[in-house]
Amino acid sequence: MKNLALVAGIFALCLALALLATTWNGGSLTAHMIVHMTTVAIAAPLLAIAVGGRRLDPAVHLPWFGPLLASVAELLVVWLWHMPALRRLAETRLDAMLLEQASFLLAGILLWTACFRRHEEGTQRLAGIIGLLFTSIHMTLLGVLLTLAPRPLYGVGDVTCLGFVLGRDTDQQLGGVVMLLVGAAAYMLGAIILLADVLKPTSSRGSQCG
Repeated sequence: MKNLALVAGIFALCLALALLATTWNGGSLTAHMIVHMTTVAIAAPLLAIAVGGRRLDPAVHLPWFGPLLASVAELLVVWLWHMPALRRLAETRLDAMLLEQASFLLAGILLWTACFRRHEEGTQRLAGIIGLLFTSIHMTLLGVLLTLAPRPLYGVGDVTCLGFVLGRDTDQQLGGVVMLLVGAAAYMLGAIILLADVLKPTSSRGSQCG
């Protein structure tokens, strides 16, 4: 299971990087959001499953970095990089773009490993659920902001998204929808999976661990 998750996670990350390389100069928020969601909502949880409990698991080396703190860190990283000034910087400078994507991946892996960490106490497992729900909420808020904003937040003029020319307002709205459909749903699904684990009978969890 872990090896399969590792292969799938690496594949998703390579797919995101390939898409980033082909769309970076287009200035499209929608293309950026597809790359972003592929990184944090697909590649990151798969890689978190792959390293869970192993030597490379951040949760093993950073036991104080719990789900709630990881969720706040994810919020800061995501919202800061979607501020207009930093978004323009990432659109025009290669080093800024690479730093942006690296911070997305790191924040995503830290969050998912912290939330998926196995705890003895039920309160700690619930913290993982709350962390993912909080992340789903702030992803939803940002997606709604981008979709319903009365004007483009990232400049004027047309952009190129996957070979299609779009107006900035349309592109921004589509980007917000991508964040709503993929980002919010992925974290909500993760929270539901953790909740289902919490609700299992104690004997069932114990037999699985053995």
